[in-house]
Amino acid sequence: MGKFIITKRKNGEFQFNLEATNGQVILTSEGYVAKSSCKAGIDSVKTNAPLDARYAREIAKNDKYYFNLKAGNGEVIGTSQMYASVYNREKGIESVKANAPEAIIVDETV
Repeated sequence: MGKFIITKRKNGEFQFNLEATNGQVILTSEGYVAKSSCKAGIDSVKTNAPLDARYAREIAKNDKYYFNLKAGNGEVIGTSQMYASVYNREKGIESVKANAPEAIIVDETV
């Protein structure tokens, strides 16, 4: 089972990473001013992760592949790492779909 890890950035904002069972980070959030907003972001990932239409498959300027997971309103709620191939990006999406819905939350800010 995956896990969401809540941390605090140097600028005081909260963020979460979704880790797969192997400990690899598969999704990273934006920064949130309030921890409650960060937790709401996690809830949104859990809700939207199973829905393939919520994944925007992208190509970076350096020709690496990545994806954004979007909420129903189109807002980005998480961004993947960079992948060398489309195949690996798709494996990353499948990992988010598999890990996010039942992932536990670890709050490292307490």
